Amino acid sequence: MDLQPSKLGTKEHWDNIYHTELANFQENGDEGEIWFGVQSVDKMVKWALEHVPSSSNPSVLEIGSGNGSLLFALADADYDASLLCGIDYSSDAVILARSIAETSDSGDAITFAECDFLTTDPPRLPQHSKPGDQQPDVWDLLLDKGTFDAIALAEKDDDGKSPAERYPARVARLLKPGGSFLITSCNFTEEELRASFEAPDTGLVHHSRIQHKTFTFGGKSGSPVSSMAFTRS
Repeated sequence: MDLQPSKLGTKEHWDNIYHTELANFQENGDEGEIWFGVQSVDKMVKWALEHVPSSSNPSVLEIGSGNGSLLFALADADYDASLLCGIDYSSDAVILARSIAETSDSGDAITFAECDFLTTDPPRLPQHSKPGDQQPDVWDLLLDKGTFDAIALAEKDDDGKSPAERYPARVARLLKPGGSFLITSCNFTEEELRASFEAPDTGLVHHSRIQHKTFTFGGKSGSPVSSMAFTRS
């Protein structure tokens, strides 16, 4: 699906959102909005527990982590917080997540870093560091809850291409062979997500899906949210 650019795809928009949410947290402890709601977070954590269990000590990267709600939920589910990392290109989102982490019993060891996923590799955790090892494919699990949606709404380049076209290759670059990528989207159907990520140059193959609440309109059934998981071959 070819989406038209909107303010939801601009860094300025998200900087304004998280500037406000950070101020609200500092003033009254409000941790901010959970995109797609608590239920979507719970479903993604449940999928992770089943397919990439905490007992395997996976390294987990969330792309566009916002206030960190998904990573905090993983920490509460006994994932090793020192192996969890969230990146966001909004500095106030990172400050907000770090501030919330300071009040958390289980998530205070999570790494949050300012990073533009399309142009810069995320920080490597201490466990990833090996002498002379500069390989980026070190993550067992990558998570996305709405970030691909936002990138797809950004301005197109001079050739008319959306920056979202660069996203699948970035995912594949960071995943270990056999690693998993779980994405939740409200802008793309399951078929569209498969068409975007199951490309020959990514090595990503469909693994499973998460069932969300459906609705019926005009004799057709569908869901406003799609969650798909892929593995890197």
